Amino acid sequence: MGSRLRTENATIGYDKHAINEDLTVSIPDKSFTVIVGPNACGKSTLLRGLSRLLKPGTGRVLLDGQDIHSYKAKEVARRLGLLPQTSLAPDGIRVADLVARGRYPYQKLIRQWTPDDEQAVSSAMTATGIHDLSDRLVDELSGGQRQRVWVAMALAQQTDILLLDEPTTFLDLTHQIELMELFTDLHRAGHTLVAVLHDLNQAARYATHLIAMKNGGVVAEGRPAEVLTADLVERVFNLRCLIVPDPVAGTPQVIPLGRDRKGSNAYLIEEGGTE
Repeated sequence: MGSRLRTENATIGYDKHAINEDLTVSIPDKSFTVIVGPNACGKSTLLRGLSRLLKPGTGRVLLDGQDIHSYKAKEVARRLGLLPQTSLAPDGIRVADLVARGRYPYQKLIRQWTPDDEQAVSSAMTATGIHDLSDRLVDELSGGQRQRVWVAMALAQQTDILLLDEPTTFLDLTHQIELMELFTDLHRAGHTLVAVLHDLNQAARYATHLIAMKNGGVVAEGRPAEVLTADLVERVFNLRCLIVPDPVAGTPQVIPLGRDRKGSNAYLIEEGGTE
């Protein structure tokens, strides 16, 4: 399987503090790749490196075979879209106007709004189910509705690659599942998605490719059924658990248990049965 987006021996961090060191990662084309790991393990740092927001101190990030930093910003934005962890809309902006900002990479000084731009915005709003919200102010929407608007803006860029940094954070369970189902629809439509998630069970259910990280490096990657084992969860999250089939999707499901009778902090569960 090809990879339009990848890192080669990349060291990525903030100022002089490296988070990801000598990291080589390939995102399979047309996959729904999910990056998991404990807090401060470098998940979001990797995603920001892939999106061109952070420049590697050493190594490089490649997009379509070229160093991503060799492109102009608008060219990158025509190739990949980013849904950041925290998005703030301008005060008093309507939903349709915010989604229309996704067409910015295609705007030039002498280029006016075109029927193609209108179609791109309309298609993005249809895909995310927000057409009936088009005249509403973004400030008036619920958290789940606002997140759909930001996804629509990213879709309006009409890129094949979408990067999603903790897209379900602060959403209730219903809106989390609705958003994950939307991402699954986008993946089935041919998009390559890369998401940072905290929920292992959601990652296992929806991902086609899983990357597990710890201490800035990749511990394992591959299909969720191959990667998500009790041993992997213990090594990466310091959590003993039982892995059972999800009764709905058949994907791996993580079942952690409480403390043992002696009051230790360990989770006592062995693969294949309980104690």
